[in-house]
Amino acid sequence: MPTIILRRPVITEKSLLEVQEKNIYMFEVNPRANKHQVRAAVQELFGVEVESVRTMMKPGRIKRSGKKRIQRYTSAQKRALVQVKQGQKIQAFDVINKS
Repeated sequence: MPTIILRRPVITEKSLLEVQEKNIYMFEVNPRANKHQVRAAVQELFGVEVESVRTMMKPGRIKRSGKKRIQRYTSAQKRALVQVKQGQKIQAFDVINKS
């Protein structure tokens, strides 16, 4: 199921610039998913042809809060950079990019 592999699109200033310049989209994915599964999920959900997939692990970090400096850790994230063929778009990013 593609919805188990793809968690959400990552929408930042840098990722939106990548969309405009190089047709690359960034997603947060399941940490156990591999590149082949990510490629198949994007093609099935959005109906586009994927040229390449690059993945990276973003490690968790320490967060401190309160006067007593209580420490807790954020969870690690796996992200995938998906490049689609020229002339194709993913509509989820297109709506946000116009505003």
